[in-house]
Amino acid sequence: MKELVDEAVVLRTYRSGEADRVAVLWTRHHGKLRILAKGVRKTTSRMGGSLEPMAHVTVDLVKSRGDLYVTRNVTHRTRFSTLRDSYDRIAAGLAVVEVMDAIPSEEVVDEAIFDLLLRVLTTLDNTEYEPSLVPASFFFKLLALDGSAPVLDECVSCASPGPLVSFNAEVGGMLCGNCRSGTPVSVPAQQLLQRIMGGQLAPVLRESDLEGASDVAALALHAIEVHFGRRLKVSRSTAPLTAKSSA
Repeated sequence: MKELVDEAVVLRTYRSGEADRVAVLWTRHHGKLRILAKGVRKTTSRMGGSLEPMAHVTVDLVKSRGDLYVTRNVTHRTRFSTLRDSYDRIAAGLAVVEVMDAIPSEEVVDEAIFDLLLRVLTTLDNTEYEPSLVPASFFFKLLALDGSAPVLDECVSCASPGPLVSFNAEVGGMLCGNCRSGTPVSVPAQQLLQRIMGGQLAPVLRESDLEGASDVAALALHAIEVHFGRRLKVSRSTAPLTAKSSA
């Protein structure tokens, strides 16, 4: 009988049977796991409040059939109460965990991804930071961890330093006027992208009503959808604009 205890973030849950619930977790040491919480929907269950999306928990599990584990105990580590008091922060957090859930289960376990996820949720729980660009910055940082960061400082097609005028996730980043395809990108959006990916993320998230922010959000969503080859539902509520192709 395989047993494990690990730190985890709950990505999503769904009902199973009359009183059980299945939860999808991203764990620090074991990657993505599916767990069965028996009787958790009963009013007498002590685990019900712990297994909610974006919860940071410790899980004590036993291996069951297939890839499923059964919970023996779940305890809160961080409740993220500030995050849950704001619709915008909740929406941003749900976009983040949806993207995490899109990562295939067979991916190699990577603690850096878990640390990034936890930092993002901690940021959303802090009123010092605006939530609007948190998902976009997370998407780009996740791509960077995977070795798939878009090229932002030169034309990805011809290596020209610019001027850069468009972004195409299919070809891997920014493009100059001669190579242009994909989505036109304004100068303010380019500058904002450079700040986010160039080590100035914290100052960016302290600012509100940033010029180019909606463009950056749309580009980030488009890039992560291209990477996973699927449309993301919750994430679209965080991107005011939809990336469109230009002629």
